[in-house]
Amino acid sequence: MNQTNRPRGVYSPVVTPFARDLRPDATRYVRHCRWLVDQGVGLAVFGTNSEANSMSVDEKKRLLDTLVDADIPRERLMPGTGCSAITDSIELTRHAVSLGCNHVLMLPPFYYKNVSDEGVFRAYAQIIEQVGSDALRIYLYHIPQVSQVPITLPLIGRLLDAFPGIVAGIKDSSGNWDNTSAMLERFQPRGFDVFAGSENFLLATLRGGGVGCITATGNVNPAQIVDLYRNWQAADADARQKKLDATRAVFAQFPMISALKAAIGLYTHDEDWGTVRPPLVGLNATERAALGKALEGVGFSMPGIEVAA
Repeated sequence: MNQTNRPRGVYSPVVTPFARDLRPDATRYVRHCRWLVDQGVGLAVFGTNSEANSMSVDEKKRLLDTLVDADIPRERLMPGTGCSAITDSIELTRHAVSLGCNHVLMLPPFYYKNVSDEGVFRAYAQIIEQVGSDALRIYLYHIPQVSQVPITLPLIGRLLDAFPGIVAGIKDSSGNWDNTSAMLERFQPRGFDVFAGSENFLLATLRGGGVGCITATGNVNPAQIVDLYRNWQAADADARQKKLDATRAVFAQFPMISALKAAIGLYTHDEDWGTVRPPLVGLNATERAALGKALEGVGFSMPGIEVAA
């Protein structure tokens, strides 16, 4: 499989800023995306931490148009296009490909639980066949603790057999290193790219032949995560990993999406960044203060974010 121009490195499931009326705030969105790109991070827009499943297909299409119109490099975009309804997945994927955003991150249909591998295979097959583009590259999104629809190793093998080249890789957000390791061992020799779903597993993934990570805290700690990616063979790589783990542990003390947005609000001096769509609830003043103090305790910073804001 041709590896040229394949996504590599650190990607962020970009948090979506909302105005007080809960509409997506395109101005803040473009600013944040530009800051991330400047830090060396790719943009996995419409991921879990983007509140993507609280947005309509039309809203996501308009936001993707906005990024392309703002000259965000298409090669740095990996939009999430997996929805509960395969018709929505087809529409959003077609739109992404029409804009030249050919690498997409795709959840399986996730409303119905306890479905078979056969059913999930048929869903992906229908999407691929209906989109009908040889340029399409799908990165499967395995997050079974949320979706309750796992992407199993036999299913990956079957998809690779049926759609070589189009099924290009996976984000493994299971949090189960044994599962990630098995994916690397079995499928990396076939040119199947494995991204860890958290920077906690970045060093281990790279040592195992993986290509990077797609991680929530890429929204707020991009430079340090990119630094490990670029220097994973350095003598102090384990120490760099521990520093990343310490920062991640702070955010893990709070609801992740709300904490990410609150941190951006703290460091940009813009509390409206903390707005989330229901059913999520933002951090209250006490929680925001606790988050800020804990971040100070691990020497956290967001260089350049005030200028970007």
